Amino acid sequence: MTIHSGHPFLPGDGERDPLRRLRGRMAAPVTVWTSQLDGRPVGWTVSSLLLADGRPSELVGLLDADSDLADVVLRTRTVAVSVLSGSHRRLADAFAGLLPAPGGAFRLGSWRDTEWGPVLGDAAGWLGARLAPGEPVQAGWAVLVRATIEHVQLGETGDVLAHLRGRYRTLEL
Repeated sequence: MTIHSGHPFLPGDGERDPLRRLRGRMAAPVTVWTSQLDGRPVGWTVSSLLLADGRPSELVGLLDADSDLADVVLRTRTVAVSVLSGSHRRLADAFAGLLPAPGGAFRLGSWRDTEWGPVLGDAAGWLGARLAPGEPVQAGWAVLVRATIEHVQLGETGDVLAHLRGRYRTLEL
């Protein structure tokens, strides 16, 4: 058996995609986007998002085109976005499909229903949004969604979860 000093499946520096490496140098918020159809909640961890302040304020995000979430959001036209804090690392991995969640990821944490979808009870904050008229477009390998923000609520936390260079970081507020 050989012990590797680096990751055994990571391509060499010259073989890595420079855009992915650049993106890895940009801290990203960690959120869980949810929606619900016929009483069945769905969710996905999303870090590719932008909030545009204005009248109306808008949410722009990139969703995995093959995810159940993208399918349900396109049908319901609503989404709830929970901003995660440092204690939610396992939950983020479960909603990203990286960590097993017996009984489903919604068993992790306490959730409450809203008209936009389930929200995490102890989130650093959350928003509810409704998709803008028209069809979302393909952006790279993702679906680019644009939604009007209808509700914003701040949580009672002193930190938020961020993703940088493949790792979670807790940032103090």
